[in-house]
Amino acid sequence: MTSNAASRTARPGPADALPRPLDRFATYGPYGLAVGTALCLLALVTNPVPDPSFPWFSLPEAYRLPLAQPRIEHWPVSYTVGIWLWIACLPSVFLRAYDALGDRWRLSPATWLLGLPTVAMLALTTYCRFFWPKPDPATWNAPSYTFVCWLYCSTYDPLWSNLAYAVAGLGVVATIAAFRDAHRAVTAEALFGVLALPLGVPALYDASRRASGGRSHTER
Repeated sequence: MTSNAASRTARPGPADALPRPLDRFATYGPYGLAVGTALCLLALVTNPVPDPSFPWFSLPEAYRLPLAQPRIEHWPVSYTVGIWLWIACLPSVFLRAYDALGDRWRLSPATWLLGLPTVAMLALTTYCRFFWPKPDPATWNAPSYTFVCWLYCSTYDPLWSNLAYAVAGLGVVATIAAFRDAHRAVTAEALFGVLALPLGVPALYDASRRASGGRSHTER
């Protein structure tokens, strides 16, 4: 009876629960995204042009507070902190989705922890390479979701963008391998996770989970 009661009160989630540090990250990371959004909006009501890449992203003076934040390179302080909170906390979204929806949606862990981060990296790299209105001059403070993307965003050297595409391509290969042979995918997935940090944190966890023999309900 005790075990039945425990099963009724247990929080639904994947068979392999997240380790405590990642569980906390998955729980509180989305709040970091919300705080980052609030900080970016604070810059909107203090500075005439919060982001020089998007000069249209501004408010008439009558709707702004009578003060202006100092800038860190191109961006107001709160906007800078907000963007880097997005960057730091984005991986938590994939972990949270895996933890909360992994069994309910019956999707493979490779989808949540490897496939979706890979898609995100491809989309962000493409946006930064071809569509992002780049501030001039390039700056060390350029927002970027992986270290290799930062090398491009802080220099505008296409070499680093090409390397980012190569890393994302490795993620695609690792995802395909994960669906075909989970154990053989570990090395490729772990390599992608390292090269795609911090966005690669979920992939590193999944590689560790596979290496230790962990399986979710969808893999049984």
